[in-house]
Amino acid sequence: MELKDKVIIVTGASSGIGLASARQFGSEGARVVMAARSIAKLEELAPSVAPAERVLCVQCDVTREEDCRALVEATVARFGRIDILVNNAGISMRAMFKDLDLKVIHSLMDVNFWGTVNCTKFALPYLLETKGSVVGVISIAGYSALPARTGYSASKYAIRGFLDTIRIEHLKDGLNVLVFAPGYTSSNVRNAALTADGSAQGETPLDEGKLMSAEDCAKRLSRALRHRRSQVILTPLGRATVLLHRLFPRLLDRLTYSYIAREAGSPFK
Repeated sequence: MELKDKVIIVTGASSGIGLASARQFGSEGARVVMAARSIAKLEELAPSVAPAERVLCVQCDVTREEDCRALVEATVARFGRIDILVNNAGISMRAMFKDLDLKVIHSLMDVNFWGTVNCTKFALPYLLETKGSVVGVISIAGYSALPARTGYSASKYAIRGFLDTIRIEHLKDGLNVLVFAPGYTSSNVRNAALTADGSAQGETPLDEGKLMSAEDCAKRLSRALRHRRSQVILTPLGRATVLLHRLFPRLLDRLTYSYIAREAGSPFK
């Protein structure tokens, strides 16, 4: 399947993997709908995605059902159909659960999980018409728990369970459901990650220059969509983690603890 002339909605399209994916789809001739909370930022970035007649910017807070419904309605009004929905909008966190204000986990679930549910609910009838694809951008943390990210891991596990169920429900309807799990990818997500009191972390504990680029991640997402894959796990470390979680879970617990303990400013210290 080629992406040329396909109508693709990307949530969280103002930065990181979302923006890189919008640009990748635009370069392949797709009609791209960019959704995020800041319409001004979307409109500033839109020319880098596609010509004006092939791109639509929609202000959307995915935690709000009415915004997600309006996103779908605006897409259909402009382009007449929906072929692919990429649920990419998401936030992260970094704090031990014992220190955490519960509002942080509520925020993570509202954006990551409920955002995926809301957008999928309203786009699904149109995706069934086109025998299209719905994507959930999760994380390796949606397969194997990541300490000090309880809300993040929980939300990504929840997305995977939700989308795997949707896949089975529509097994004979021609709907493709892709669970797309990047490993550590260079983006702003760690800078914006919430701390124990809900404030932004403001810095990343990782060397972002050594991580997979958002552009490389977007190319792999495009390839997975063209081949109508149901699951993609990126990076050698990510694939090794998922395999170890299946075969040697207690060993992986110890390895993961040691890995996170070595992070700059680790909550374990």
